[in-house]
Amino acid sequence: MADKVPTVIVDPEDYKNIVLKLNEIEEKIEFTNSEIHQRYGKKLGRDIGILYGICTALMIILIYLLLILSPVLPRLQAFLQDALFK
Repeated sequence: MADKVPTVIVDPEDYKNIVLKLNEIEEKIEFTNSEIHQRYGKKLGRDIGILYGICTALMIILIYLLLILSPVLPRLQAFLQDALFK
């Protein structure tokens, strides 16, 4: 008995219908999975964009302040040395 492989006889039309239904289900699953990944990618891209924007804004502010304060820095340094060390 263990030597024989069980065989099943299926109507070819029923088999085709089942395969078509399975293909439709697989397409729906793939579409849903791709939509989930796309939403995750959008969220990740938005978060990275926010971080890049913050870093760029901070660099611009820092450069601006350094350029504005550069003539005042020697006098400010002298004032702080006089105030703190005397």
